[in-house]
Amino acid sequence: MDKWQEANKWEQDWWGACNNTFREEERQIKVYAPRMGIQRTSDNKTPYIFDLEGKSVLDIGGGPTSMLLKAVNSGKRVVVDPCDFPEWVAQRYKTAGIEYYKLKGEDVIDDGRTPTSIDEVWIYNVLQHTDNPSKIVDSAKLLAKIIRIFEWIDTPPTDGHPHTLTEKGLNEWLGGEGKVEVIPRTEPAWGKCYYGIFVGN
Repeated sequence: MDKWQEANKWEQDWWGACNNTFREEERQIKVYAPRMGIQRTSDNKTPYIFDLEGKSVLDIGGGPTSMLLKAVNSGKRVVVDPCDFPEWVAQRYKTAGIEYYKLKGEDVIDDGRTPTSIDEVWIYNVLQHTDNPSKIVDSAKLLAKIIRIFEWIDTPPTDGHPHTLTEKGLNEWLGGEGKVEVIPRTEPAWGKCYYGIFVGN
């Protein structure tokens, strides 16, 4: 296995059977979404809803529990992720009306199944795991009107995270300036992060 394949296997092992994803969902709701400008609303069943106002969204690297599972009032919703998740994950997406493809983020342009244009691409806590993060950003810029992103930066490579992302690199790839923040340990996820909303095609 090459370096990325090893990292992808590490990620699959980390998720395991995907039986309890609460920790990641808590991070999504309390840490990632607010900084990506994704506003939460509620109904009489749950306070955890994202109203997409009719927009179509591609979630690159959304894993087994994409934030799109909590989205309502949407156009097309698509999740791509290269990991081998349990079969029920794909069925859950299908039941929710979300298109799901086992696919590297680097391949979304060439795949032929994923949208060729979309309102928004969401990228959160994923680029460290990828084979070629700049290619994913380039694809997102071609596909979407808006890119919403949240990533951890200045962290050394580990078994599951072969890349160190930086503010400078992300600004160059995205063609703008993101925000940088050090999130304290009192939050569900903490560390130095980069986030923002950028213009695509």
